Amino acid sequence: MYKTNLIFKFLFVLAIFTGFQSCGDDEEVIVDPVVEEKNIVGTATDDGRFTTLIAALNRTGLTSTLEGDGPFTVFAPTDDAFTALGVNLDDLSDDDLTGILLYHVFGASIESKDLAEGQTYATTANTKGPGDKQLSLLIEKSTDGVKLNNVATVTTADVSATNGVIHVIDAVLQPLDVVGHAAANSNFTSLVGAVSDAGLVETLSGDGPFTVFAPVNSAFEAISDVVAGLTTEELQGILTYHVAAGNVVSGDLTDGMEVPTVNTGKFTVTLGNPVTITDATGATATVLLTDVQGTNGVIHVIDKVLLP
Repeated sequence: MYKTNLIFKFLFVLAIFTGFQSCGDDEEVIVDPVVEEKNIVGTATDDGRFTTLIAALNRTGLTSTLEGDGPFTVFAPTDDAFTALGVNLDDLSDDDLTGILLYHVFGASIESKDLAEGQTYATTANTKGPGDKQLSLLIEKSTDGVKLNNVATVTTADVSATNGVIHVIDAVLQPLDVVGHAAANSNFTSLVGAVSDAGLVETLSGDGPFTVFAPVNSAFEAISDVVAGLTTEELQGILTYHVAAGNVVSGDLTDGMEVPTVNTGKFTVTLGNPVTITDATGATATVLLTDVQGTNGVIHVIDKVLLP
C-alpha cells in the first residue's frame, strides 16, 4: 500500500511538471518592442513631416542646440506649412532664418495640459526685440484647440522627446511688431481700427522702438460717442498720447514716473496692486497686462483710453 501511494505521488508530480512544460511549449510569449525615445531633433527627423524644418536647423547651426539637454518646447511647422508660407528660405539670411526658427522655441517643457484657457503670452527664444529682448507669442486655448498669434493651429500636441516636447503646427510663425501683435489679438480690434483710420499703421510699423499703452475694446466702447466725432488729426493726437519712445518694459517703470509721449504730452504711472496710469485729465486707467514684446517695441494693456 505504501509503495502504491509513493508511485502515485511520483506520477502526480511528473504530470504537473509535464503539464507546465507542455504549456510553455505550446504558448508563444509576446514581448512588446522597446521604442527608444529620441531628442527633439531625432524625433522630428524620424517623423518624416519636418524635412524643411530639419534642413533649416542644420543650415543655421541650431541642430546641436535642440539636441542639448533642454528642456525645450518646439512648435514645429510641417513641410506643408513651409510651402504655404510661400517664401524661399534660400532668400533669407542666416540671421533672419535663425530668428524665425527661434520664434518657435521655448526654454521649458510645456505640455498642452500646462496651457491656461483663454489668451496668454509666452516668451520665445527669439531675442530680436530692442535691446535683445525676447519676443512674445500669443497662445490662445479654447474648446476648438490651441492657436498661435491667430495664424497657426496645433494639429498634434505633446509629442514627447528626451529633452522636451514637440507640438505640430500648420503654419510658420513670423515675429510680430507692435501693430502685428495688436492685430493678432481680438481684444484690440477697436484700437487697430482707430490706428488705421488715423493713418498711423505705417508709423507704428517703423523701426521704433515704441512703447504702446494699448486700450482694450471695452475702453473704446466707453467713449464711442467721443471717438465718432473726432477729426483725423484729433484721433492721431489721442492715439499718439498712448505711445512713448523707447522700449520701456515694466521693470523700467517707477512709482510716480512721468512718461513723456510722442505727442509731447505726458502721463503718470503709479506702482501698486494694480498698477495705474493717470492721464492729463486726472482720469485713471488700470494696467491689465505688461511686456508683450514685439520686434520694434513693447505693449502694455490698459482698460481705459487716455486723454491728453
